[in-house]
Amino acid sequence: MSKRDYYEVLGVDKSSDPTVIKKAYRKLAMKYHPDKNPDNKEAEDKFKEAAEAYEVLSNDEKKARYDRFGHAGFQGMGGGGPGGFADASDIFENFSDIFGDFFGGAAGGGFSRGGSRSQKPRPKRGSDLRYFLDISLKDSLEGTKKEITFNSDEDCQTCDGSGAEPGKSATTCDHCGGSGQVIQRQGFFTMATTCPSCRGAGTVIKDPCKQCSGGGRLERPRKIQVTVPAGVESGSQLRLSGEGDGGHLGGGDGDLYVVVKVQDHPKFYREGLDLVSDLEVSYLQSILGTEVEVETLSSTVNVEVPLGTQSGDEVRVKKSGFPSLRGRTKGDIRFKMKVKIPKSLTKKEEKLLREIAEEKGEKVKPKGWFG
Repeated sequence: MSKRDYYEVLGVDKSSDPTVIKKAYRKLAMKYHPDKNPDNKEAEDKFKEAAEAYEVLSNDEKKARYDRFGHAGFQGMGGGGPGGFADASDIFENFSDIFGDFFGGAAGGGFSRGGSRSQKPRPKRGSDLRYFLDISLKDSLEGTKKEITFNSDEDCQTCDGSGAEPGKSATTCDHCGGSGQVIQRQGFFTMATTCPSCRGAGTVIKDPCKQCSGGGRLERPRKIQVTVPAGVESGSQLRLSGEGDGGHLGGGDGDLYVVVKVQDHPKFYREGLDLVSDLEVSYLQSILGTEVEVETLSSTVNVEVPLGTQSGDEVRVKKSGFPSLRGRTKGDIRFKMKVKIPKSLTKKEEKLLREIAEEKGEKVKPKGWFG
């Protein structure tokens, strides 16, 4: 079976520079690599074909020979192609510059340590925290200030977060060479695992700080005042910037999210921006109308009950409810009327009511029913 043109294999032309050729090959190598295509003979063949083409076109001398003589310029060189590798495992040894990027430096060999890829600890932002705050319905209506206590992590002040005793420093991990990873390859399979010695840090601390036991972090109790704006409802989150866990090695501090829970009230409840309550009036007040003095969450208001009020009717006190957090809108206080009907009457009350019934021509129970 005749070989395909190497330029055709990589999808480049003769005028392509080495950077373009390398990029084209890397793309094909990543696509057809056996680790990504296990037990796929066709992918393995394409992988080998691309590797063979790259070996020739990436070498100035071999490329010049190929441009002049084609595949005939490499006949009789033995092996599976111009470079003499007959199986895909040999390819890893010949293209470490490509697979160093692909597999983190482990192109060849069965076991690799990171070598010179030493990792330097970097600044890290502190974690965000959440605090659940219970407030009363009155606090939700008017707003309030609450002092809260919680714990947060911060860098140890003794070692400045390094984890090492003052005057000492972390050293490069001997096991992984500072990479934080141990890479193993068996056949076509390459696996990178976290270094068991440094746990991925790339460094080890031989003289740990006594204050933080080498962790570099300590938990500290905190006490701050939280301003709760009027109008918040259950589930609202108040973001306090920079009040979360402290940053590590100069990183920014995390935020504190205060999650509000509004407690139930025995008489009032919330509907949207309105404060709602039941208001009980007598049957005479509902018929003739009245003005009732009612104590709310924050003040005392006079409620006008219109004559002829029915149970279930609502009376509003405008602009006395919850303020909107997003604008100048404010809700009302809504009183839902409950008309109280007496279960017994005095003789005089019964007599007067029967006279009214007779006047209106309404049929009622016989005299003495309320007795």
